Amino acid sequence: MSTEQRTYSAYIGSFTEAGGAGITVADVDPDTGALTPRSITDEVANPSYLALSSGGDVLYAVSETDDGAAAAFRTGGPGRPLTLLGAPVPVHGAAPTHLALAAGHLLTANYGSGSVSALPVREDGGLGEPTAVLRHEGGGPVRERQSEPHAHQVLPDPSGGWLLSVDLGADAVWVYEPAGPRAHRKVRLRAGSGPRHLAFHPRGDRAYVVNELEPTVTVCRWDAASGALEPLGETRVVPPGTDTATFPSEAAVSPDGRFVWVANRGHDSVATLALDTPGDRMELVTTTPCGGHWPRDLALDPSGTRLYVANERSGEVAWFGLDPTTGVPGRGGSIEAPAASCVIFG
Repeated sequence: MSTEQRTYSAYIGSFTEAGGAGITVADVDPDTGALTPRSITDEVANPSYLALSSGGDVLYAVSETDDGAAAAFRTGGPGRPLTLLGAPVPVHGAAPTHLALAAGHLLTANYGSGSVSALPVREDGGLGEPTAVLRHEGGGPVRERQSEPHAHQVLPDPSGGWLLSVDLGADAVWVYEPAGPRAHRKVRLRAGSGPRHLAFHPRGDRAYVVNELEPTVTVCRWDAASGALEPLGETRVVPPGTDTATFPSEAAVSPDGRFVWVANRGHDSVATLALDTPGDRMELVTTTPCGGHWPRDLALDPSGTRLYVANERSGEVAWFGLDPTTGVPGRGGSIEAPAASCVIFG
C-alpha cells in the first residue's frame, strides 16, 4: 500500500485595516498539521472570507469594506504566490462577509446592505460585474443588531439545486433557485437568535445553523427535492451557568456525521457537540479553549482529522487533533496571523 500523502495549502484571510497581512498562503505538514507561511498578498483590502474553485486553481476573496468588492487570484500550486486576475470587482453591496461558487457565478453575502450579489465567473476564472443583487427584508427584536437585514453567509446546498443565504438581522434563511438567482422561500428562525452561518450534515438532509445573538445551534431538516428548510430545535453551545457574553461564529461537521464543532467568540472556546444517528439531536460534550481570543472561523482539514481555528483578536491560527472516539479537540500548535478571519484548504 502506498504511504504517499497529498500535499495541500492553507489560505488564511485577514483584515488589513486591523493589521492583517491580507491573504497568507501556507504549507500544511501532512504528519503534524503544522502550518508554514510561504507567501502573502495585500492587493485586496480586508479579504475576510475566501473560497477556491473546484479545481483549486483560482482563489476568490471578498473585500469586506463599505464599498464592497470581490477578487480572483490564480493560485499557482502549493505554497506558491497568488496572482491577481484583474482589479477587484464591486459587488454593489456593503461589507461582503462570505462568498461561494454556484451555477457559473460567485455569490457574495453583503452584511452591510442585507443582500446577495451574483458575479459571473469568466472562462479564465476572473469575475464580471454583478448580474443580480437580491435584497433581503425584515428585522428582529435586538434593535442594535437587527434594525435591518444583514446577510452573513451564502452557500449552495449539497445537491447543487439550491442556494441558501443566512441573515442575522432578519432571523431568517433565504432559499434561492440558482438560475437567476431567484427567490424560492424565506424560512423564519426564532426571533432574536441572529442566525449567522450554517453547515450541512454529510448526508445532505440536515443543516445546523449557528446563531450569533444567542449561543445556540438550530437543527434543521433540509429537503432538497422541494427546497424546504424546517427548524427542529436548538442546543446551547456553552455549559449551563456560563455568564460570559458569547457570540458563536462558525460550525464544522465531521465527515462521518457524528460531531459538530462550533467556534464561540467571547467564551473563546470550541464546542464539541455529539449528534444522534438521524442528526436531529445534538448534545454538548464539552468546550475546549480555542488557543487565543475571538475565534471568528474554524475549518476541518481535507482529512477531517484536524480542526483549524482563526483567532481574530489575538492574531493566530491554531490547530487541533480530533479524538476519533469523543470528537474532542487536542491542541497541536499555532502560527501568528494578525487579524485572522478565515482559513480554507486546497
